[in-house]
Amino acid sequence: MLMEVKNQIYAIYLSIKYAFQRELLNKFTFLSNIIFMIINNACFIIQWVILYSIKDEVGGYSFKQVLLLWGVASFTFGISRFFFKEAFNLTDTINNGKLDNYLVQPKSVLISSITSSIEVSAIGDMLYGIVMIIVFGFTLKNVLLFLLCGICGALIIVSISIIFSSLSFWFGKTEIISETVNSLMINFSVYPEGIFTGIIRVMFYTILPLGITTYLPVRIISDFKFIYLLYLIIGTIIFVLLAFFVFYRGLRKYSSTNLMNARV
Repeated sequence: MLMEVKNQIYAIYLSIKYAFQRELLNKFTFLSNIIFMIINNACFIIQWVILYSIKDEVGGYSFKQVLLLWGVASFTFGISRFFFKEAFNLTDTINNGKLDNYLVQPKSVLISSITSSIEVSAIGDMLYGIVMIIVFGFTLKNVLLFLLCGICGALIIVSISIIFSSLSFWFGKTEIISETVNSLMINFSVYPEGIFTGIIRVMFYTILPLGITTYLPVRIISDFKFIYLLYLIIGTIIFVLLAFFVFYRGLRKYSSTNLMNARV
């Protein structure tokens, strides 16, 4: 069992390594993608600088907490897109029979497929997130919590994408569903939690777990309580296990469904 896990981790490492080397072939594009992503994220902070020059807090967040929120959101998004880029293209992989390449390999079909390529611009997101945690408060505790929260948040984001993308096993082309969910996870994650109320706030801790991927980490870092960290870890485990369950349950239907699509 331990050997299988070790082999799978090594396979992931090689996949990401070779994908990274391919991207490095064009160094100008590689560096420009990273730099422009950092600039893109930084531009959005300007609106908050203007807003906080008028108000002391928005949605219960101070300006430094908004910076932390952006840092967590960017770093989390960056990890998910850099290491698991193909999780966000999984619907296309399923519908167009591209899983065949991974079914014949003695590795996890799911993990092999979602780690087969990287998104270079995501490095810019991760670097931007690191800058934000330094601005918020550079301490060993904050940095370690930030890294842990980022990894957990990324795993949840990837899991959500896998779950909704796996609907294609049963319902065919469901790109619009997975793309909408992924967009909502990005767009709403950079706004203070306090501006959302009622059913929307409940949704952000269940169907679209922004509360777990971004809002909870902000609480953990700015006002640490062990129970918050425990909620984050438990939530991560639940969503990851659910993603594996839904994907492999749907994989049983893969051959018949996609052979039909291939003929079309």
